[in-house]
Amino acid sequence: MTDLLKKIMLLCCGLKKSSRSSSDCVPKGHVRVYVGKEVPCKFEIEANYLNHPLFQNLLQLSVEEFGYSYNGALRIACDIHLFKFLLDLLKSRNPCAHYMELQDLISKFYDHQNRQN
Repeated sequence: MTDLLKKIMLLCCGLKKSSRSSSDCVPKGHVRVYVGKEVPCKFEIEANYLNHPLFQNLLQLSVEEFGYSYNGALRIACDIHLFKFLLDLLKSRNPCAHYMELQDLISKFYDHQNRQN
């Protein structure tokens, strides 16, 4: 999986700034990802999130969905609302997130959704 991260970092961060338009600039320490299968939504996330075990699981699912060879930014095969839930969990710095399995995250997400409805 670290080879995948190296490829991602080279693609996202290895380009010269002069080759990007101002609308394409990603803040330092962040990477752009597209989330969703059919109509992807663009996110700019902290690059260190890519090392998180839950992101590693999502990246592996994305490889199974999209493969390694596609053009453009990193794509993550995940429900957009679930992805936002994961980002909120990571931003909260909740230590249980580090030990959570992907299936546990999905269950927690749907429990949260059901409580809101």
